[in-house]
Amino acid sequence: MSDKGLARVRSSLSRRGRRPAAPSPEQLKDAVGGLIGAVDAGGDQLPPTKVESARHTLRKASERLELVGGHTIVALAGATGSGKSSTFNRLVGSAASTVGMLRPTSTTITSAVWGDDPATQLLDWVGSANRHRVSPERAERSGVGEDLDGLVLLDLPDVDSHRVAHRAEADRVLELADVFVWVTDPQKYADGILHEDYLQRQRNHEAVTLVVLNQADRLDAQEAEACRRHLHQLLVEDGLPNVEVLLVSARTGQGLDELRGALATAVHAATAARVRLLGDLYAEAESLRADVADSEPQISAEPDDALVAGLARSAGVPVVLDSVERDYRARASRHTGWPLTRRLRALRPDPMRRFHLDQTILAKGEKKRGKAQSTEDAEIGAVLARSSLPEPTPAARAAVATLIRRTGAKAAQGLPPLWADAVETAAGPDENDLGDALDQAIVGTPLRDRTPSWWYLLGALQWLFILCALGGLLWLMLLWAMAAAQLPLPQTPAYSGIPVPTGMLLGGLLGGFLLSVLSIPLVHAGARRRRRVIEKRLDTAIAGVAKNRLLAPQTEILARHRQTRESLDRVLATRR
Repeated sequence: MSDKGLARVRSSLSRRGRRPAAPSPEQLKDAVGGLIGAVDAGGDQLPPTKVESARHTLRKASERLELVGGHTIVALAGATGSGKSSTFNRLVGSAASTVGMLRPTSTTITSAVWGDDPATQLLDWVGSANRHRVSPERAERSGVGEDLDGLVLLDLPDVDSHRVAHRAEADRVLELADVFVWVTDPQKYADGILHEDYLQRQRNHEAVTLVVLNQADRLDAQEAEACRRHLHQLLVEDGLPNVEVLLVSARTGQGLDELRGALATAVHAATAARVRLLGDLYAEAESLRADVADSEPQISAEPDDALVAGLARSAGVPVVLDSVERDYRARASRHTGWPLTRRLRALRPDPMRRFHLDQTILAKGEKKRGKAQSTEDAEIGAVLARSSLPEPTPAARAAVATLIRRTGAKAAQGLPPLWADAVETAAGPDENDLGDALDQAIVGTPLRDRTPSWWYLLGALQWLFILCALGGLLWLMLLWAMAAAQLPLPQTPAYSGIPVPTGMLLGGLLGGFLLSVLSIPLVHAGARRRRRVIEKRLDTAIAGVAKNRLLAPQTEILARHRQTRESLDRVLATRR
């Protein structure tokens, strides 16, 4: 290479130094992992077309990284008549690619490989059937020696071809290239197809993009520089401010040394493939990031009081609490009431059995029909038992639906549509499933506790009073029988002028009655206290249903959203 050519290469290298440092293999690996994590976590909440595009890019990255040999794929692309094939031939040093008068002339992928490795596997992957190998001798004669060893140069079909198959083939290979060299000419450098369909999409691949303004020999120096400046301004508008524009003439060889130098720089760095792949991954992450919010709504892990209260009303908790209170009073009366009338009280309907609440698991220490429940029996009962509580009223259903919608809307606030729809759907489970879960929560909640000790105390006192009354009655009956049989009557003891048997009878009856009356306020207070205790238990059970059936699905979706966001940000951070 001439001294003048070396100077141009140094100038090119200095300008390229403004670009970010080449990514390390670890950065590329991290970006791949981030995009995989985002796609997996995002699931159906990411647009299907974007997900498919991301998966395609990941497959391409995997295939490219599996190819060994350290080659750099450089694609010469451009419009019809721009001189791609002529430039390709000048770089190769022979007429490897067909140049003709008819347009379009490039119909297949022509490739040239520098170095001893023929890159067969890589060219099979690219799909190039027309292959040429640049021998070391030919490279030496062209003035580059071993500078381009490892270069795989591709001559693509015209990107503006009126033949759909040609343009599709060019687009396919552009997806696989490591470095892009866009060849244009003074007549077509501002062409809309080149800029709008291709260069504007290269924003994430600026570091591996080069633009060649061919046919510079047809212009004088001032005109050529004016075209170069205008083309550079167009590139700035395309979002490619750091892309170099080389003035080249494939006919005279002008600027080819600088072009070879730029290609040699890319080959020697051996990072173009990573730069290109990282740009692809970045572009996919940037595209998906538009469908992910910058943060997640802050929602409580526990349901609020309004939601729990609404679900409780819908599930029939007020009816259950009324039954619990009546059940407490009935059971207390059976323990503390007058023994002679307890049988009559037992004939009253059981308030718990009416709604099949008597199947409820009992609290620890409680006996059922004289036998303690085993843990296994309790678990089976919780699954099989069903209550007969009345169906919720339309007003209660509407209130619950409103509360659920409000909860879903709060959890979906600020999220993109697909994520918001998923959160709101998760917040509104099937009404029958929710009703069954609430019913199971009620049936599985212990509605009775250990029998209060004071019940036994009052019950024992009642039996003492009844025994006292019975003793007095039997004593009086014995005295009456003796009198009827005209037997001598023993002296009947008295206290304050009242015969003891009469006092025992009246005292036992009056004491039992007064004890029953005095126990009523205690029973009612205990019933109210039991109602409050059971209400807390039921609220806890209802809150558990709300948490598991309403909040947990929302939280899971928000967690996936967070994972998707953080994974995408990981990919985007590799370019900062």
